[in-house]
Amino acid sequence: MVLYGASGHCKVIIDILKGMNQTIDLIVDDNKIEKTFCNIPLGKLDQISEESKLIISIGINATRKNVVKKIEKRFLLQEFAIAIHKNAVVDDTVIIGNGSVIMAGSIINADSVIGKHCIINTKASLDHDNKLEDYVHISPGATLCGDVTVGEGAHIGANSVVIQGLKIGKWCTIGAGTVVINDIPDFATVVGNPGRIIKMNNDK
Repeated sequence: MVLYGASGHCKVIIDILKGMNQTIDLIVDDNKIEKTFCNIPLGKLDQISEESKLIISIGINATRKNVVKKIEKRFLLQEFAIAIHKNAVVDDTVIIGNGSVIMAGSIINADSVIGKHCIINTKASLDHDNKLEDYVHISPGATLCGDVTVGEGAHIGANSVVIQGLKIGKWCTIGAGTVVINDIPDFATVVGNPGRIIKMNNDK
């Protein structure tokens, strides 16, 4: 197993993988000069083989997507792994895309679909029939009620709540503690209770 990105987010994934009895052979970070991270060897991109199972251990959604594109361009057969903490509750009907990470205490209920390279962070709660597109990050303690759709790259902030049946657009940012009671368009930043749009981000 190889992790790409030596960061605090990486430390949490290391703990998850240890709980899964997975051996981490290498952590890749092109910006580090140290030889180890958390007592695991640090290396560079050219040390990854096409046979390596890989998780991108970077919390920023756009950066994670860019790294995935770089890896896929260089290694056409690269396999991305899934990490699920032993204390997460994931219903048997849930579909989880490659590269995604499910952290401690999180709950994902029936018939939810998690895209590729998503992060379901500590104690996040996703009820039935949620659909997350690729590169979504659900922050610690956030709650998605039933039948919520979250677009690519959206970031749902810590302890925020999205009520049932809503659609959150792609590359949105939902601020910490926000209560979302309406659909949110693509690229919006939303804060408050009830949530209100304070900015429309550049779609580039």
